[in-house]
This record gives sequence, structure tokens and C-alpha cells, in this order.
Amino acid sequence: MRPIYFLLFFLPLAVVAELLHWPPLAIFAASALAVIPLAGLLGEATEVLAEKVGPRFGGLLNATLGNAAELIITIIAIRAGQLDLVKASLIGSVLGNILLVLGLSILLGGLKHGVQRFNRDHAGMDATMLILAVIAISVPSIFNAAIEPDTLRVEELSLTTAAVMLAIYALSIIYMLRSKTPDKEHGPGGVQPSHTGHRWSSTVALIILGVSVLGIAVMSEFLVGSIEPVTESLGLTPFFVGIIIIPLIGNVAEHLVAVQVAMKNQMDLSLSIANGSSLQIALFVAPVLVFLSLAMGNPLTLEFNNFELIALTASGAIAAFIAVDGRSNWLEGAMLLAVYVILALAFFFLPFAG
Repeated sequence: MRPIYFLLFFLPLAVVAELLHWPPLAIFAASALAVIPLAGLLGEATEVLAEKVGPRFGGLLNATLGNAAELIITIIAIRAGQLDLVKASLIGSVLGNILLVLGLSILLGGLKHGVQRFNRDHAGMDATMLILAVIAISVPSIFNAAIEPDTLRVEELSLTTAAVMLAIYALSIIYMLRSKTPDKEHGPGGVQPSHTGHRWSSTVALIILGVSVLGIAVMSEFLVGSIEPVTESLGLTPFFVGIIIIPLIGNVAEHLVAVQVAMKNQMDLSLSIANGSSLQIALFVAPVLVFLSLAMGNPLTLEFNNFELIALTASGAIAAFIAVDGRSNWLEGAMLLAVYVILALAFFFLPFAG
């Protein structure tokens, strides 16, 4: 049993806290801690089902459900009208994967194994797609300044850009599915091999998948509902919570896997998890949310503030540089972590989100 599953204790505790109207901080903490093991169970159930249906359709399944926890949390936040929180969490997820997860993986893997090598062709492809994602996210934000008085055209630009982003993501999945020897450890739709030795049947995996999704949805309701009073009581901004805290909550289980495989000297897989998750967020989750938000009556536009764009652009460039030589060392990991800490401090002291 993975240690994070002991956090399932916080699931009933969060329900009790909500029903008995405990202080918002208690509700926030309990629901956030409960999401972590639920996201882990969802990921494992997806992995089991992916193994059952084979590498091709398994890759498609992983690509679709790879960031389901993040998607659920953001949908709940959109319904609550917290669009700035949603946009901050999308950027924060990409930053967290590129800087925090990759940094920890390279640092700990390098300290244990020295210089580690990986397939730079695969890493380079992911880095190129990440730069594409940065461009796709940045263009509407930059051009909206000229269009802004016309709200309808701002929404149209976001919708059309989101459609292009989904198209290129779909093409990347098709490319993976049509390859003669599907790479089980690579790409945004790559099937990750089992790390837990689970023996679940397909039926059990489906049940766990459904229960996990339901649990994450309920915990997300509690989490989002308590954010405003918690941020006020702690002196934080919803922007900081969205860009730093929310992404950590939904992705801890996947982050741990990336670090663990790096320490086993499997850097190709570690990079694939970190970069692949970033690509899923940028090219799949973000555009899907644009369309879902329109249907929900709270249109989300691809319009991010300058601080988010600067951080995103710098992170995308760093990911590209890491992939250039096909090898990494612990100092590079320490550098990535330093950038993440500096950005986290800057966002902490930022008094506003605009």
C-alpha cells in the first residue's frame, strides 16, 4: 500500500468538517489532503485499464484521463465563478511539472546516479510541443489588449485558439497511435508502466475510477468553497493559492512517481511524466475548459496576466535547454528548483492577480 493512501482518512473527516461547519481552514486542509490519495487511485485505475486494452488504446485512455483530478477541480471552480483561480492553476500546473517535478527528479536522480542520460529526440519533441503551447497561450493574451473593448471577439479568439490547440493535441495522439512500435514511456499519450504491481481486475479498476472521480468532485466542492475565507484569514491571494497550492494538491501522486523512477535511473520515463503532464494541461485541459466554461455560462478566455506569461515562457525555454544534450546532472535539477522557489516567492508577495 502506497503511503499516500493513508491520507484517505481525511475523506470522511472533510465530510464531517463540512457538515458540522468547522472553520474554513479545517475544511480546506482536510479536503485538500483527501484529494491527494483520490488522485493517486484514479491514476492507478487508469493505468490498469490502459494495460488491459493494449498500448494503442491505453495511450489514448491515459491521454484523456491523465489530469482528470485537475480537470474536476477547475470545473468546480468555473461553476463557482472563480475564473482567475482556474487560469492561475493551469499556469501553476505547467510550472510545477517543468520546474518542481523535473527539478526534484533530476536533482535526486543525479545525486544517486551522477550524470543521467535520456533520449533527446523524445525530450526534444516534447520541448517543441511545449514551446508551441506557450505560444498558443500567449498569443490571445497579447492580442486581447487590442481587442478588449469587444468582449465577443475576445471570446471568439479564445475559442478558435482552443480549437487549434485541441487539434494539435489530437494529432500528437494520432502520431503516437500510428507509430509502428508505440513507445510505452513517451509522449503526452504514452502508457506508463506499472510501478505498484497492482492486481486489480478491469471491473475493480472501473469501480475505483468511478468512486475516485466522485470523491474528487465532492472534495473539490468543499475545497473551492473554502478558498475565499481561507485566503483572507491567512493573508494569501487566491492567485497564489491557484498558481502554487492547487496544482500541488491534484498532482502529488503523479509527481512522486516521476521522482521515484528518476531515482531508479529511468530518466526517459521521468521526463515523459513531467513533460507529458504539462502538455496535457496546456493543450488538452485548458482548451477543454474554454469550451466547457462557455456551456456553463461562465466563459473562460485564454487571457493570462504578464506575470504568468513571463513565468510560463521562461519555464518552456528551460525545458527546451534541458533536452538539448540528452543528459542531466543534479546541479541542473537544483537550478530548476531555484527558479520555482523564486517564482513562488514572487507570486506570494504579489498583491494582485491582474
